[in-house]
Amino acid sequence: MTSTITRKEDGEGSVQVKQDPKAQIQEGALVIAVYGKGGIGKSTTSSNLSAAFSKLGKKVLQIGCDPKHDSTFTLTHKMVPTVIDILEEVDFHSEELRPEDFMFKGFNGVMCVESGGPPAGTGCGGYVTGQTVKLLKEHHLLEDTDVVIFDVLGDVVCGGFAAPVN
Repeated sequence: MTSTITRKEDGEGSVQVKQDPKAQIQEGALVIAVYGKGGIGKSTTSSNLSAAFSKLGKKVLQIGCDPKHDSTFTLTHKMVPTVIDILEEVDFHSEELRPEDFMFKGFNGVMCVESGGPPAGTGCGGYVTGQTVKLLKEHHLLEDTDVVIFDVLGDVVCGGFAAPVN
């Protein structure tokens, strides 16, 4: 006795979802958040992802979200100033800042920003990251970016990081 297996067309027997061509949904940048407790390799992973995407020809922005502000060190070979420190210097008048005041070019053109943040237990790091994203938007620096990588310290009690990443 022989049996014949009949192959169905791809998708046959399942619900197929298609985008309405009239919807004109615009795609934005790929956003990746590398999140976890200190010392597990988040910055190394973030920097390697940034380097890899840049080698694929993508315009990459890496945002370090840690008071230590060392996320982009391997890309820039220096400790760059934080957005919160630079904003403090101009009494939080962001209109006085230029992109080169807070954004630094790293390996293979990766753009690097360190949001910084308050010392542990003294404030909300999510607020600082939100101010960084706001500043980037004010200067139209996210418009031509293909990949945004957030390097987020995860062993803080503040839940405020969710809003900027979202």
